[in-house]
Parts: sequence; structure tokens; C-alpha cells
Amino acid sequence: MIIEEKPRQQETPAKPAYKVIGTRPVRPDGVEKVIGRAKYGADIDLPGMLYGKVLRSPVAHAYIRSIDTSAAEKLPGVKAVVTSADLPRLSSNEYIDMGEGGGQLQDLHDNILASRKVLYKGHAIASVAATNPHIAEEALSLIKLDLEELPPVLDPLEAMREDAPLLDDQRYTESLAGRSSKPSNIARHAQHAIGDIEAGFAQADVIVEREYRTSMVHQGYIEPQNGTALWDADDHITVWTSTQGAFSVRAELSKLLLVPLAQIRVIPMEIGGGFGGKIAVYLEPVAALLSRKAGRPVKMTMTRAEVLEATGPTSGTYIKLKMGAKKDGRLIAAQAYMVYESGAYPSSPLGAGMSCMLGPYDIPNVLIDGYDVVVNKPRTAAYRAPGAPAAAFAAESLVDELAGKVGLDPLTFRRINASKLGTRLANGNVLPRVGNYECITAAMESEHWNAPLSAPWRGRGVASGVWYNWGGLSSLTASVNADGSVTLTEGSTDIGGSRATAAMQLAEALGIPYESIHPFVADTDNIGYNDVTGGSRTTFATGWAVYEAAQQIKRQLIERAARLWECSETDVDYTNGVLTCKTNPDLRLSFKEMAEKAHSTGGTIVGCGNPSPKQFGPAFATHIVDVEVDPETGKVQILRYTAIQDVGTAIHPSYVEGQIQGGVAQGVGWALNEVYDYDEQGRLRNASLLDYRQPTTLDLPMIDTILVEVPNPTHPYGVRGVGEVPIVPPLAAVANAIAHATGQRFLKLPLNPDAVLRGLGKIK
Repeated sequence: MIIEEKPRQQETPAKPAYKVIGTRPVRPDGVEKVIGRAKYGADIDLPGMLYGKVLRSPVAHAYIRSIDTSAAEKLPGVKAVVTSADLPRLSSNEYIDMGEGGGQLQDLHDNILASRKVLYKGHAIASVAATNPHIAEEALSLIKLDLEELPPVLDPLEAMREDAPLLDDQRYTESLAGRSSKPSNIARHAQHAIGDIEAGFAQADVIVEREYRTSMVHQGYIEPQNGTALWDADDHITVWTSTQGAFSVRAELSKLLLVPLAQIRVIPMEIGGGFGGKIAVYLEPVAALLSRKAGRPVKMTMTRAEVLEATGPTSGTYIKLKMGAKKDGRLIAAQAYMVYESGAYPSSPLGAGMSCMLGPYDIPNVLIDGYDVVVNKPRTAAYRAPGAPAAAFAAESLVDELAGKVGLDPLTFRRINASKLGTRLANGNVLPRVGNYECITAAMESEHWNAPLSAPWRGRGVASGVWYNWGGLSSLTASVNADGSVTLTEGSTDIGGSRATAAMQLAEALGIPYESIHPFVADTDNIGYNDVTGGSRTTFATGWAVYEAAQQIKRQLIERAARLWECSETDVDYTNGVLTCKTNPDLRLSFKEMAEKAHSTGGTIVGCGNPSPKQFGPAFATHIVDVEVDPETGKVQILRYTAIQDVGTAIHPSYVEGQIQGGVAQGVGWALNEVYDYDEQGRLRNASLLDYRQPTTLDLPMIDTILVEVPNPTHPYGVRGVGEVPIVPPLAAVANAIAHATGQRFLKLPLNPDAVLRGLGKIK
């Protein structure tokens, strides 16, 4: 007999009667982007500007014997050439936190311009600035390289062998036990544990163990990396770039170039996508070095091949997972061995993968060992819920198998084991109030789940996922203008609609129309510090800052009204944008009327916010997908997709739905087609969007969304981050659907036609 235990304290408070929050106003940046007036990084055009190009390694692994740039320097039109010798020598090797991921300073230094070795094909070696890009390209061909080629190591399991070629003979394994005695390609060994794993498996009635593989994949943003720099004669640097975090760029430049923060100004341009891939710097330091040498501004942009070969994809993984359950469907034990490839330098999202893999479940006995391994591929970077999708592919595939073996449908099995308020995870964290149970229930009650699907070669799959979100630091100012409008200045790059959601939360807090708020993103010289736009933190943390600023504005409005009415501030009420006197109802001023009197009652009214929230509100999702498999060609067609997600409070539902749909599209691409295809020499064979196969509108149906709103109790408006969890379930959901359609379990992604036909035994 199966008895489901409902999570304690499951009651969800009634949603407040918001006036602005939950509506769908026009986005403030829409018109400029539609008509082409919005300025992106590559749109910069400065007087006397030069154009920079990068010489990249033609091989995956080699010692650099020499670099001869003399011929390039003599080419007419060339104004500067730089190599790693032009980068300052570093006196420390501190860890640099970039907001979502990070790395050792020396590793970041070497990734900008290779010094002793090249560690992947596409590794930057030298750079040229010339009067036009064609001359710069010609100059690159004149640079003479003397490389001593070494055997590359491309598979993380091979890289872990003691006899594997070492990428760095000074790299040692860091673990809880300390530092290894011998150099290794294993950069880190981490472990999470709870309960007694051996006792847990001894109690299990059903045990399943499998090995799963995923490939490196790229974020696939539309706009390539870019950076324009002007290093003035007074040693001040100005940088224009498309970035997820202007302050992160400033910090990285300061550390890499040994220039004080106060002498660096970073101006964030509009950004054509990032998904975590536009946090680390690649071109900006090089452009700055070229500018210093040439005495002129230098603009650099990557080609698509450079983006794919030399910026940060996410890790390929190997995961061995063993799980046990009781006959009644209760998960009792889970043990995982996780290997994440980090590319040339330690940077994989191993920790997040370890934490998120089993997050949707309440399992008393867990042991997870994780390894961060360097290989001769580009240094990895964050990619939307970094580390979690691959981990969920393994866990959710195995959960699906276990559900079948104990005779339960996959959603009932998940709901029985759903993590909830008070669940202690293997990483030691205890969950606050979350909406995991509600998402699974909404999936079970959905039209999609209850619709028939009986045709041959069709299957339905489900999967759950979690992302714990992040708070970080945000700061902003809100200035009340004499006409009743408010200028809202924030410092977070707007990727997913932060200008709109910040304006909406400010309008809600002040009780004034959304149209009265005019938001814009400032540069590093014009606003206080802001962490990167990443980790699903921006609407949450900026919303907190907005709320703080609104409270300051309210207090000033009340103070001014009391001064005008010659009454106590406690006698003044501010509700829905109107000031009234409690002791004299005839005294009444609207927000606009009070704004008109601001200058005569004490000066400009300004509010600011700079919170540092410590609790963020995890986000959960459950997805359902129907597929059809062509047994003759191996092609998988997505027939229907429904994503159910706890969004806390949907500030702008259209933005929320778009975030979910975008995450699903990327996850489906990862599941079916996307792969970094290297040959044995470490050359990327599909370094173009013709060959790197991303989903198009022809590959996807309309993606349905169900927004579950379990307000986050740690936020004044109940906000949870929404941008990352939607990419977590699709890999496993699609794989589970294909398994149900074909009767064959697939343990390696992507499931392109070739892989499906091999799995069905149609080809060898």
C-alpha cells in the first residue's frame, strides 16, 4: 500500500491584490531594439579607432618555444602587437570570484594570452591592432610560431589516469584531505554525504546502477564576444563591452592589468544573450594592452568559430549513479561518482551539479564523490544552471527506471519522494518553503499528463529539477522628478527584463503607474557595485533594492507632507500613491502633487537600495514531453512540451514564460543535437552554426507553461529566480520519453539520429 505524506506547512498564503505586479506592460527597451537604435558592443565607433585580431593556437597541446612578431609589426597599418610578455607579471595567484564561477588569477592570465604552453586549439597567443580588420588579419599570418606539439588528452576519464599527459606539471589535486603529493589533471575532489550509505542500500528492495555521459555544449548566444578599450595617457582605461557584469569585468581587468579599480570604467552595452558565457573576459584585457601601445582605442570582436573554439562552453560529464528504493516507492539510498571536465583550467560547475542532482528528493542516505578534471579543450564557463542539467539527466533517468521497477507511474513516484520544507540535503543545506510538491501535483493534474498517447513509436517522459538561486549584491537609486516621474538607475545588465521588473516592483511599492518609472542601466562610474546578471539573482536582488529605495522615498514624502500640513509625521498616511492627513481628511496630496512641491519643501527626493540578502528561495520545476521516434531514420520529433515551474511570484508573466520556454529550447537542443565534436588531435570539427546544430522553430512545438506561485518568504514580493531551473529537466525528460517510445534506455547524450539508430541496433 502506497501512502503519500503531504509536506508539512504546505498551505500557500493568498496572493496579495497587486496592481502592477502580475501584469504584462510593454518593455522599456523594446522600441529601440525593434528599430535598430539600441547599441551593442560591436556598434561602437570612436575617432581614430583601430581593429584588433587574435592569433590562436592551431594545435590543442604544445610548448611555446618562440613567437616572432617582427614581420607583423613592420606591416603598414599595424599599430600594435602584443603577446603574454605584455601582460604584467602577477605577484599572487588568488582566486577570483566572478559572480557565477571563478578561477585562479594565474589561470585567467594564461587564458587571455598563452605563456608557456597552449592548452587547446584556439588558445590566444598574440594579438594585432591595425587601421582596418583586413590588415590585422594579414598581420596575424606574418607572426611566426615555434611550437613543440604534445599529445592532447580530451576525455576526462583518460585524463584522470596516472600515465595521462599532464596539462600543468604544477597542478595538484585539492580535496578535504589536503593537496595531493603528485601532479595530476584532477584539479579537485569534493564529497557530499548524509546518513549511512551501506546501511541504506542494505535496506533497499530495488537497486539500479547506470553510467551516463554528456558532451560539452555551448550557450549559443546570438551576439559574439566583443570589447573596445581606450587606455588614456593618464592611465585611465575605458571599456565598452557586452557583458553580464560590468563590475566583474572591472575587477578582472584590475587584477590582470594591475590597474586600480578607480582608474577603470566599464560601460555595459546592450547584450545579445549570455546565459553565463559572458562573465569572464577574453578580449577586453587584450584590447586594453593594444590601446596602451597604440595610443588609440581598439575594438575587437570574435568570429563565430572563435566563440565556439575559444570561449567557455559547459562541461562534458561522466556520472556513475546507483540508487535504491523500498517496495513502497520510498527512495532510501543514492551513491554517485561524478566527473566534470573543466577544459584547460579548473572551472567546471562540479559543486552545483553535486548539490542539484538529487535536490528534488528526500533521500536519507547519500554519498556523492565529484571530480573536476582538466583536458585540452577551452576553459569552461557558466551555462544556465551550471552543472545541474547533466546531473539531472543521470538522476531523473534513473528515478524513471526505479519508478517502473516498483510499479509506480513516474509522477507519483516523484511526489512520494519530493523534497520539502525541512528536507536536509547531502550538501548539508536544509530546504526552506519550496514549491516542489506543488509542481509535481500540477503536472499530475495537467491536461498534458492526462491526454492519451498511444500511437506506435511515441512516448511521454517527465523529469524534475532544481536550482537554488542566488542573492548577491545589487544597488540602485530612484530619483523623483518634479512631474511625478521617477528615474530608476540600476547597475545590472538587462538580459531577461530586469529594467521592466525593477520598474514594476518600484511602481507597486510606491503605488504609482508603471509608465511613471523610467529605468536605465548605468556604467561602473555612475552606480554602486552590482554583482553579475546570473544565478537567477537579478529580479530577486534588484527587487529587494527597489523595495528599500521605495521605503526611503515614502519616508521622505511623509516628512515633506507633515512639514506642509504642520502635523506630526505619525499623522500622515501614504497609501496607493496618495498622502492623507489622519486628523484632517481634507488634506490630501497625490504622489505627483507632492513631487511638484519637493524643491520647495527640502530638495530632491531620492531613494537608494543596496541589500545583501542571504536567503534566496530555491526554484523547482517538473516537465512533461511527448516525442515521436522514426525507427528508420532515428529522428526524434518533439510533439508536445509542458513546463511546470514554481516561480514564487510572477512579476511580469510574459518574461517568466519566455525564460521558461527559452530554457526548454536550449535543453532540448542539448538532449537531441548539440555536441562539441572533436577529432583525435583536439580540433573542433563543428565550429560553425551550420554544423553545431541548435534547435530552430522547425524543431519545436509551442511550449506550454504552467506557473505555480508559492511565494518566497524571504522576499517582499515573494520573488524566486526563474531563469535557470527550466534548462534542468529537459535532458532527462526527452531521454525518458524516447525510452518509453522505443523500449530502449539511452545513457549518453545527444540523442541525434545516429545515436538513436545505434541504440536500436539499426547501425553499428
